[in-house]
Amino acid sequence: MVATLGQLLMQLGDSMLELHVAPHGLDVEVREVVICDPDDATDVREHDLALVVGARGRQAAPAVLAAGQRGAAAVAVKASATGVDDPLHAAARDASVALLGVPAEVRWSQLDVLAKDVLADAGEDAGLDAGASRTDLFGLAQTIATVTGGHISIEDSGNRVLAYSSTGDEVDELRRLSILGRQGPEQYLALLRQWGVYERVRSGERVVRVEARPELGIVERLVVGVHAGRRWLGTIWVARGDKPMANRAERALLGAARVVAAQLARRRPTPDVGVQFRDSLLAGLLSGRMDPASVAGQLGASGDAPAVVLGFSVAETQQVDRSQLELLRAELINLVSVHAAAFRRSALVTALDGRTYVLLPELTGRGGANAVLRFAKEVATAAGKDLRMPVQAGVGSIGPGIAAAPESRREADRVLDTIAADRATLAASLDEVRAEVLLAETAALLREQPSVRDPRVTALAEHDQRYGGQLVTTVLRYWDALGDARAAAEALGVHPNTVRYRVRRAAEVSGLDLADPKQRLFAELQLRLT
Repeated sequence: MVATLGQLLMQLGDSMLELHVAPHGLDVEVREVVICDPDDATDVREHDLALVVGARGRQAAPAVLAAGQRGAAAVAVKASATGVDDPLHAAARDASVALLGVPAEVRWSQLDVLAKDVLADAGEDAGLDAGASRTDLFGLAQTIATVTGGHISIEDSGNRVLAYSSTGDEVDELRRLSILGRQGPEQYLALLRQWGVYERVRSGERVVRVEARPELGIVERLVVGVHAGRRWLGTIWVARGDKPMANRAERALLGAARVVAAQLARRRPTPDVGVQFRDSLLAGLLSGRMDPASVAGQLGASGDAPAVVLGFSVAETQQVDRSQLELLRAELINLVSVHAAAFRRSALVTALDGRTYVLLPELTGRGGANAVLRFAKEVATAAGKDLRMPVQAGVGSIGPGIAAAPESRREADRVLDTIAADRATLAASLDEVRAEVLLAETAALLREQPSVRDPRVTALAEHDQRYGGQLVTTVLRYWDALGDARAAAEALGVHPNTVRYRVRRAAEVSGLDLADPKQRLFAELQLRLT
């Protein structure tokens, strides 16, 4: 019974095992599953998966060290993810052994049986499938159709139709016959070869335009080759419908080809872990649960090149119920994947906590932060149009390597949380909205800690609510204008004397001394909560 650690994790999923540290990557062999007593690891042998039963967290550190010293491939411990500096993680790195976390609700007996089943299956089938992809080809075809504004078919290198977008009527005879026969008709394929179309798409990463041939019943098309390195895997065809294709169709098609390449390559025998498992690793990295050095190689990312994380979210509205929102989020993943692959070949995309994240791990070349922000705005605009729902993007700071990805993701989340109430802002970086972010987060702290609020400020806000007054609004505008009553009056559309009266009245109602800088500072902060 021999499997790799990657296959084991992929088959069991992160609901059973969570990767924390993997000093030797995920290609290490796992041959047996053994129960390891926390006080005695003598039963552990080389290439074993040791299940440390009876100790949690740092109490299991001695067992991790002992198992690693005896050559274990991995050690599984029931412990929550607390970051890579946790003593348990340090013990795993010192022992040069992979550390796996087991969720509290998982029974050891269940994990033991399932893990042994995976090893048994690996022994029977050396060609174990690399795992299911995050989305099927039909879903991708529909997404590409939305982005390009055309009708899609995805074919393999033998011209067999693998997937196509749904449409009411077939746009021409070529598409109709291809879908019905699951393969391009030979008479049309011969013409495409004669026109040099296949020669061009096989030669490299380029979009080829095939002009309409009305006399043959063929509408205008775009086609791009799908490649994995130098290997040609197939093609994506976009046939024009009733309307012209989108302006961004060619660029989007290049991105789509890179996404589809992972799907088609997965259908061939390969030792690599599957797309779904890569997504799980990326999600673990961004959440801070996994050691960046352990997963960098599996993600195909350089550990020290500049990297940044972008977050995308669909606005939640009363018009969209929970099931619709989940469908929109799933479609957003596809849309972002296509655009991200077109922007950077090395882009990685995953979903986490209801949002879609893009890790750009190798930011070389010109543009830097400005190029990333422009890209975020373009994607948010395009995705919002395609989904017919507002989509917003938050951009974290560029860090020195993927070890900075968790912090960059947290910054992207802070931006998204802040701009969510402002639908006019499609995308922003933390540097652009730092003041707004800090104000919003400070306001959140005040909401969570009512004891630090000034009751005089609360009384002023309640007075306005009770009598329908404008004291709070006027005071805030007055402060915005740095005490200039005329400027505040112009912003409010009232007479300057009205502003002066309301400011005096606000002081009387609240009992605050608005001339005191300290009282004024805290009062303004608290009033901006209301």
